[in-house]
This record gives sequence, C-alpha cells and structure tokens, in this order.
Amino acid sequence: MGGGLEMALACHYRIAVSSPKTQFALPEVMLGLLPGAGGTQRLPRLISLQNSLDMMLTGKVIRPDKAKKMGLVDQLVQPLGPGLSDPISGTHRYLEEVAISACEQLAAGTLKINRERPLMERIQNALLTRKPLLDAVVMRMARDKVMKQTHGNYPAPLRILDVVRTGLVDGTQEGYEEETKEFGYLTQTTQSEALIGLFKGQTECKKNKHGEARKTERLGVIGAGLMGAGIANVSIDKGIQTTLVDTKQEALDRGLKQITAQMEGQLKRRKINAAEHAICLSKLNPVVDDYEQLRDSDVVIEAVFEDVGLKHKIIQKIEKVVPNHCIIATNTSALPIRDIASAAQRPERVIGMHYFSPVDKMQLLEIIVSEKTSKEALAVAAKLGLDQKKLIVVVKDGPGFFVVRCLGPMLNEVVRLFQEGVSPQQVDKITTQFGFPVGMATLADEVGLDVGEHVATFLGKALGPRVQGGSSELLAELTKAGFKGKKSGAGIYTYSIDGGKKSKKVPNAKAQEILARYKLNPSEGASSVEDQQIRVVSRFVNEALICLEEGIISSPSDGDVASVFGLGFPPFWGGPFRFVDLYGAQKLIKHMERYGNIYSAVQFKPCQLLTDYAKTGRKFYPK
Repeated sequence: MGGGLEMALACHYRIAVSSPKTQFALPEVMLGLLPGAGGTQRLPRLISLQNSLDMMLTGKVIRPDKAKKMGLVDQLVQPLGPGLSDPISGTHRYLEEVAISACEQLAAGTLKINRERPLMERIQNALLTRKPLLDAVVMRMARDKVMKQTHGNYPAPLRILDVVRTGLVDGTQEGYEEETKEFGYLTQTTQSEALIGLFKGQTECKKNKHGEARKTERLGVIGAGLMGAGIANVSIDKGIQTTLVDTKQEALDRGLKQITAQMEGQLKRRKINAAEHAICLSKLNPVVDDYEQLRDSDVVIEAVFEDVGLKHKIIQKIEKVVPNHCIIATNTSALPIRDIASAAQRPERVIGMHYFSPVDKMQLLEIIVSEKTSKEALAVAAKLGLDQKKLIVVVKDGPGFFVVRCLGPMLNEVVRLFQEGVSPQQVDKITTQFGFPVGMATLADEVGLDVGEHVATFLGKALGPRVQGGSSELLAELTKAGFKGKKSGAGIYTYSIDGGKKSKKVPNAKAQEILARYKLNPSEGASSVEDQQIRVVSRFVNEALICLEEGIISSPSDGDVASVFGLGFPPFWGGPFRFVDLYGAQKLIKHMERYGNIYSAVQFKPCQLLTDYAKTGRKFYPK
C-alpha cells in the first residue's frame, strides 16, 4: 500500500502471497496527495496506462490474482497451512526463501521474466502513450471524468494526470522532478489538510476505547426490514451467529432476499469464495415471531418502526427470554434512549446502536448512551460494532442524537429552497458542486419524505423553532399523497420500481403541483448559488457546534467523522468543525446574520461557540 508499493515498483521483480490479506493500492489521492516516491512514473511503464490511472486516481485496492494478471507482480506463492509453526510465520519464511532464490537467479541471469502483454494490449498502450492520442483522448477523457466526479473540488487527481503526462511526454527525469514539485504543492492544500485530518479521525474511531468486553457470539435482530436485514448481513459475514426475527413470513422473505442478493454480489465480485459464501449464510437463523430462539443471545438489536410503544413491547418480550448478561440495543434514528429504556427491567443494559442505510455500505455506527447505560453495555456494543467493521462514534442521548439532529435543520432549509422555486435538479446540482456526494433533493428521497416529515416534526417539538425552516405541512402533504421517496417509487423525483432496469429519475410533476401551493418569493439578497449553498450548510454546521457545546459529542473529530461517513458532508472540507476552521468563523457569521435578517433570526443565529471562535480566532484544529 502507498509507499510500500512504490518501493516494490522500484525493484526488479515482485513476489506476493496469494491471500485475501494481500492488497495493492496507491491510496494517496484519498489523502489529497499523489504517489510521491516514483509511483507516477514507474507504474505506467510496468502496467497499462488505463490500469495505472485507475489505481492512482481512485486509490482502488487490487487483489493478488488481478495484480498478477495486469503485470503488477511477477510471481504468486500460495500461503501455507498449519504445521510446526503458525501459518503466518511459516508463510513469511517461505516467501523469504522464494525471494532469495529469485534474487540469486536474477544475479546469475537464469531467471527469465516474462512480462509480455497480449498483442492488442501492447498496440493500444503504445498508441495511447504517444503525445497526439495521449492528449486528445486519454488525458481529455480522464480530466472530463475527474471534473464530473469532483466538480474541481479536489486538486490531487488533476495533478496526478499532469505528472503522468510529463513523464510520458518529456521523459522520466522530468517526470520525477514534476512529481516531487507537485507532491510538495499538494501537502500545503486545504483539501489535503482536511482529508489527512479525516483519516486520523477515522483511525481513532476504529479503536476500542471503551474497555475490554465480552465478544458477541450470538446476535439477535428484531425486524427484517431494510435496516434489520442490513444489520444481520454485516454480522453473518463477520462470523457472528445471527437470529433474524420478524412477525410475518413475507417480511422475513424480503429480508432474506436482500441478504442473499448482497452475498451473491460479493461472490460475483470475488470478495468471497463459494465456501465462504456458504459459511456466511449458515450463520443466519431466520424465524417468524419466535423469541425463544433468542434465549442464548449476547446482544439483541431491535430495528422496527420509530414507535416508542412498539419498541417498549419488543424490549419486554426480549427481556423475558434472554440471559441476564444480554445487551438490548435499539436501532433508532431519533427517539431518546431514555424513553425507550423506560420499559425495561434492566435499563442499564439498554443502549442505542444507530446504523446508517444501506448498512453494508455506510461505515458509521452511532452508539448512544443514556444516563443509565452501563459501561459494560457500552463496551459490548462498541466491540460488536468494531467486529462489524464500523467506525464507532459514541454520542450522548438526546433528540436526533448527532447526525440526524444536524440533518434536520439542513433538510428544512432545502424544503425552503423548493418553496422558493428552486428545482430538484438545481438543488442537487448546487449541493453536489459544493461537495456532497449525493444531492440534497435525491438525499431527501433516499432518506424518505415520510421519515423526513417525522423527524422534522419530532425535532421541532423537542428543539423548537431553531431547527425549523421550510413548511412542515408541505412534507406532510407530500407524504399523505403517497410520495414517500425512492422506496415508494415517487417522492421529489419519480423512480422505476418494476423490478427491471431502473429508469432515469425525473422530477415528480404531481409533487411539483403540491410544492406550488406552498410557494415563497425568493429573496434577492440570499438567492445566489453561493447563498443557497451556505444557507443549507450553515444550518448543519451551527447545529453540530451546538451539539459539541451540549456534550452530545465528545470532540470535533468525532463530529467530523460522523458527518462525513454518516451523511456525506463534503470530505474535502473535512467535516463541519474543520469547515469552520477553513472557511472562517467570522465569514460564516456574516452570512448567517444576513440570512437571519431575511428569514429568521432564530434559525440563523450563530451559536455561542461559533461566536467565541470568531472573536478569538481560535481553531478547532490548531496547527
């Protein structure tokens, strides 16, 4: 990985163990950098230009068999099984012996290295690395793709293209010099600062900071919907015996179909082999309304509808059968844990585990502790989350916890944009241009307009007018009309749900008719693209800072990691707290005060922490 692979590229011969643990990647672009130890020059001369650019521009991980096929490694050795020593030590010794033998043969001139590529590949690569086609086809197409994906917010991919081109056109010496110069430039960019900070925060969230805990051998999941099936999915593929319970066979069947499809996808992409696929599915025990199957569970996670009464009944049913050491977790996105735990005989064993959808792709896990949650429950939940390969952020109990609480006022501002006549496509365009991976109109449909309406109403009652914005009645009317978002086939957009190839989403004309009834006249002083972007983002950022003030999150780093990996806050900004550092607290406050005069002084009132940082010039991440 990274510099290690670049060192290997400088060698005459490369040998690797054919194991899932062996990975090849140049991930520097994900830190806002470029490969700075010769990788931009050596890789395109070893493998095809197309594969080289793909690796450098995406940070993609390459497995051993593919690495051998593309010419990245010369020889693969099979890992050793159990013997006189443990398999890992034995394999390392064997690899060393093979490497020494290869060195001796290279020195003697007896090792014939065959890196000859297929004829058509050689012809294609020869043509595409010559200046006319290199500039007119390869670099132009690569730049267009980079700009489409990044909107120019990330300088590293473009600099990688420049450096690779220099080496191919002007020679390796000029290429190495250009690589060094551009690497130095990129280390000083705000994007690199943000991405490196985010990487450090990620690393911290992968650590178990909550003490030793019993390993979860048996897990129960109540509810086989999208979230419940997803939680079961990321558990069985980590070797955890999981019982999935639902009240209806048809709901259970849908959940099983979701899990099976995801596992089949892993098999097709060669993430797992047939034996591992069979083992994973053998870990799943689907049952219809049989809580007795949970008798030996170490942890049970309920993932049912956001209804406190329903959750109370389920917790009481769980407590009747599980052992005393069992932790009961609730996958709620907004309901306070103390309210849910009030029905439990052992409230100290109730904890929140808020997964994000789709569970198998979203890395974040918010763990929510109430004033009664025990340290043991936290330790067990954290260990389970880490075993599921999640990024753990622990937050205190409160309405919406952290991510959903910050999302609420932001989506309410998006609703106001709709009311001002901004089209769904334009909302998506301005928010993706700002750096969000998914546009806010599309995100509203992904979350579900019914969920958005529920959260907006709940947060409005709990936190008051500060988190409000556009009309909550508008969301209620859209939901009542059946426009619940992508899951129902129609929301802000309409979608194909016929089970065939999904059609391109188009604005929902009937939803637009409803929107027209709530139309607001846009203000000239807050309707530029930048104003629309900052209006939306400032609502999220301000609420995030309030959460830090109130102790909902324990650090700016936790808030930034949760925002980026739970919601998709633009990574090149590093999260809401680093955004304040980079954008400027004073500059942000000036915008918010202007919006407050136009719309609502309460909704755009800078919190005390933001005001203090603007006055003192302090930073959340001092250098």
